[in-house]
Formats: sequence, C-alpha cells, structure tokens
Amino acid sequence: MVKVIVYPPTSTILADLVERMGHKPLVMANEIRKKIDTPSLESPPLNITPEDPKKGLKYAAVDVPSGVRGRMSLIGPMIDEAEAAIIVEDSNCLVGCTGCARTNELTRLLIKIKGIPFIELKYPRDDGEARRFVHEIRVFLEGLK
Repeated sequence: MVKVIVYPPTSTILADLVERMGHKPLVMANEIRKKIDTPSLESPPLNITPEDPKKGLKYAAVDVPSGVRGRMSLIGPMIDEAEAAIIVEDSNCLVGCTGCARTNELTRLLIKIKGIPFIELKYPRDDGEARRFVHEIRVFLEGLK
C-alpha cells in the first residue's frame, strides 16, 4: 500500500479511487478529521493549536499571507508523508482567494521537487476525457508498489 497525496486535496472522488486501488489517500478531509477529533480544540474546526502556525512556517516563509501558512500546516505534512501523487490541473475547485492560489502553486511545486512518482492530468470536460482520466489514474496506481 502506497500513500498517495491527491491534489486538489479536497477531492473525495479521487480519494475513493485511490482507496479502491488498494492505496492510502492523503487528503484534506482526513487531516480535518484529526483536528475535529482532538480534545484540545474547543470549537472545531475554527480553532487552531499554538503548534499549527509553526508547522506552516516549515513550508512557507513568515512574510507570505497567513492563509498560506495555515493551509500548509495541513497540506505540508501530507506532502512529507506522500510516496506518490495525483495532480489534477484546471479544476474549478482550485479557484479562490490569493492565499488559495499561492498555496496551490506551492503545493504543486513541493510535490514535484520531492521526487516521488506523480501523474499530472487535466480536469476532464466530457465523458470521453473522464474515461481516459480514470483509466490513466488506474494504470498509474496499478504501477505503484
């Protein structure tokens, strides 16, 4: 079983596909679940622990927007743990504020420079593209050991 980071990290459909292929998906929902289940948070998921900003500083400099550091405090450890990656480009869910856009760029960069196997695909726009999209991901996942 290989730990596969899914980008965008909010994709439950890709996480399900990774899991069905016998691997462990690394996605935001699992990280948020850890936060919600932690007794030290009084009103999850709005509160953060004093350690969270420190985690974010490992991946983003102090002068970047705080939202980037906050997001990277969740995404960065997933990148560290990942043994492979699926990167989807041009999906509508990646549109957001500047903090989101910078986090997306930083996430893709950190995944690529880590040197793990990854597949990078464009978001499908029709049924034919969707079938090819799933097929290429399955072939990639089957090739992981």
